[in-house]
Amino acid sequence: MYQQVYDPVAVSLGWTSIFAAIPLTLMFVMLGVFKRSPQLSALVSLVVCLAVATLVYSMPFGVALNSGGYGVAFSMMTIGWILINAMWIYHITVKTGHFAILRESFSHISDDLRIQAIIIAFCFGALIEAVAGSGVPIAICSAMLVAIGFSPVKAAVMALVADTAPVAFGALATPITVLNGQTDLPYNVLGAMVGRQCPFIAAILPFILVFIVDGARGLRMTWPAALAAGLFFAVTQYVVSNFFAVQITDVVASLVSAGALIALTRVWRPSNVLTVPNENAGPAPSRQNMLLAYAPYIFIVIVFSLSQIPPIARLLNYGVYKFPWPGLALTRADGTAVNTMFTVNYLPVSGTLLLFCGVLTMIALRVRPAMALRAFGAALAQVRWALPTIFMILAIAYIMNWSGQTTTLGRFLAGAGPAYALISPVIGWIGVVVTGSDASTNALFGHLQVEAAKATGISPVLLAATNTTGGVLGKMLSPQSLAIGAAAVGVIGREGEIFRSVFGWAVALLAGFCLFVYLQSTPILGWMIP
Repeated sequence: MYQQVYDPVAVSLGWTSIFAAIPLTLMFVMLGVFKRSPQLSALVSLVVCLAVATLVYSMPFGVALNSGGYGVAFSMMTIGWILINAMWIYHITVKTGHFAILRESFSHISDDLRIQAIIIAFCFGALIEAVAGSGVPIAICSAMLVAIGFSPVKAAVMALVADTAPVAFGALATPITVLNGQTDLPYNVLGAMVGRQCPFIAAILPFILVFIVDGARGLRMTWPAALAAGLFFAVTQYVVSNFFAVQITDVVASLVSAGALIALTRVWRPSNVLTVPNENAGPAPSRQNMLLAYAPYIFIVIVFSLSQIPPIARLLNYGVYKFPWPGLALTRADGTAVNTMFTVNYLPVSGTLLLFCGVLTMIALRVRPAMALRAFGAALAQVRWALPTIFMILAIAYIMNWSGQTTTLGRFLAGAGPAYALISPVIGWIGVVVTGSDASTNALFGHLQVEAAKATGISPVLLAATNTTGGVLGKMLSPQSLAIGAAAVGVIGREGEIFRSVFGWAVALLAGFCLFVYLQSTPILGWMIP
């Protein structure tokens, strides 16, 4: 039995917080200052986290190690299983040529570069983020934007800026799943709260993209397209996350947004069209080929929607097994037990539903088993370095949470009182800037936000969701994201130039969001909290 203590150093939250902050600070410094690999940074941070838990908080070494093992197992069932199957579906579409058909179809929607930027970077980027995440939309959309005529740096900047609002529900809402595991707050409530914050960011992004492409002149000429894409995405994001299935929020929002934009271009076009010669443009794909190219995403919408129907949900719940994690008996400082039950939901988990969508994709695209296996191998190869980092970050998160380190930091930061709502988004923002992952920042800081909420009297649901939504605004500044964007467009070494181009947008959006969250913590906008 281990009982948590939150101020073991001189019975002081302040002094103890210095030690509690060492593991994360060390990882951030190694990543951001010394440019070490995420794998090495996470490994060193994990070792130091174990040392702080055992030497400072007096947590038995075996218990600390076991807590980290719980985190690894949790990440395998959630993030890892989803990521592998999402990348498998993507590689199937690439190997069958249907991804190229999808890409070609965008150039036939409109010949205006500003509208194409919205379609590719915002609508299609959100769709890729919805099913894969992990920087995949940045790489794909950057390359596609270069292919239609944008300069490499501008293409990378647009892909980075666009890959923000969709991130909170990325990879079938993996960040929300992780946040639920860290905070024990209801999954659907967290998803609903994020769905009442992210739409305000999403509605602005198409306007920013148009401005990046063509400045104020572009805004004057193509604001109807930006309004249609942003408004329909925002409204759909709110409706789906609050009233349907959180997992498919961005899948549906991206498709609805693209549909609204396509419908608009049938009856309206800018007074002056901005184009560049495209020698690679081919004939418009046939409707049958278009339907097949979109088939994987249609299957995802259908399967995940059906999984929410009560009779089907009850049937899937037979594939859930819960058991107390062996060797973990933990209590909080007040003597209440810490929940160490582990859930193996091998049927209703998003990764398994995604696997089923992959099988349907195989059938629809007439993919032979040998090709599907090669695609699965390619997916495993692509995520082979990402998975160890994810496993170690979740191990760090659970060791910090269950040793008491996170609670120490949360109670110390709560000294800001009601004003904490202003800095709450910054914590999530910093986490994503350093780790490059909204799921990771929720693993690291989700519990901290809840502890701070309890100490300040602010809604835990609000601050937990804010950690996610604030985090997405740091995605464009993450070293990993910058490296992916630069590599995709062939400008490795010019990451600094890309960083300077997106920095102003990231800070401006964060400042506005901080004020928005503060108002949500007051009676002015407090009615928005579910």
